[in-house]
Amino acid sequence: MNDLSRRHLIAGLLASAGLVGTAGIARVLALAQAASGTRPHRTDIHHHFAPPAWVTAVKGRPLLQPANTTWTPAKSIEDMDRGGVAASIVSITNPGLWFGDAPMTRQLARACNEYGAKLVQEHPTRFGLFAAMPLPDVDATLAEIAFAYDTLKVDGIGFFTSYGDTWLGNAKFRPVMEELNRRKAVVHVHPTAANCCRNLDYAPGVAPGSMEYGTDTTRAIMGVAFSGDAARFPDIRFIWSHAGGTVPFLAGRIEGASNNAKDRLPNGFIAEIRKFYYDLAGASNRGAVASLLELVKPSQVLFGTDFPPGGTSAEYAKALTELGLFNAADLRAIERDNALRLLPRLRTL
Repeated sequence: MNDLSRRHLIAGLLASAGLVGTAGIARVLALAQAASGTRPHRTDIHHHFAPPAWVTAVKGRPLLQPANTTWTPAKSIEDMDRGGVAASIVSITNPGLWFGDAPMTRQLARACNEYGAKLVQEHPTRFGLFAAMPLPDVDATLAEIAFAYDTLKVDGIGFFTSYGDTWLGNAKFRPVMEELNRRKAVVHVHPTAANCCRNLDYAPGVAPGSMEYGTDTTRAIMGVAFSGDAARFPDIRFIWSHAGGTVPFLAGRIEGASNNAKDRLPNGFIAEIRKFYYDLAGASNRGAVASLLELVKPSQVLFGTDFPPGGTSAEYAKALTELGLFNAADLRAIERDNALRLLPRLRTL
């Protein structure tokens, strides 16, 4: 029996005997791993959590994946221990928070952020938080940014690519971008499927996540770039999910359109998007990663899993190694060092 199996056997026996609860199991696993001499080093920048208030609000809604409704902190920690992940930065996933009711969205964002802050407080060496935002309500979002940073001390902000049929880069969101630029914020952007494109009957049985998430990521990146926000607010550190959606494949074609936007893209589209960061959640295949590396250096790439529905951290770590695209230094940067540059707090974990 290997060390990992032995740790989980011990935890299971303790739980069966009623000696530890869910949180206790997580602590037993962490202590056992430390004792075994295996030091986790990876940082999962794309890892989801499910506060109880959020689960209640989203049950039965489109785009919800069942695995997200049964999440617990112990499940995250167990997966992290198996995959050598030292810390995960948690964020809200689909179907998001916006369902057309602004007061409810404000309350839900606050509940998610307070729960997330408590999670970090209880497990300060294992979790960080990208705070949920009540967009498209701009005033409420500005208030939540202040609360998240000044009171909860979050690591960054979590956005979705679009809200209804309004994408990042829209002029009405500019006060939010201005404030995030002032704070030099790290902003993680998760894809969704816009209202326009959730029920297109082009391929029966295909869920929106199969194509629309990548496409909506491209729309949002183009929105931020072509609106001028990327050049106007250079201190926002954007992290785009899933290797940038379809942008790496289409970058040359999109670049041609930037000739008509010299006032907003003085250096062109590709020059701006090379400043962004990209996680590899849901994109650990050779085609996607090779294309991304034609656009940015490994220093702009981050490890992510999309846990719980996206797969295990051990599977992602193995897949990245087997791609054969990274040397040892690049792999270390992607799995840990690049995240530490963005989020210095993690250096103490």
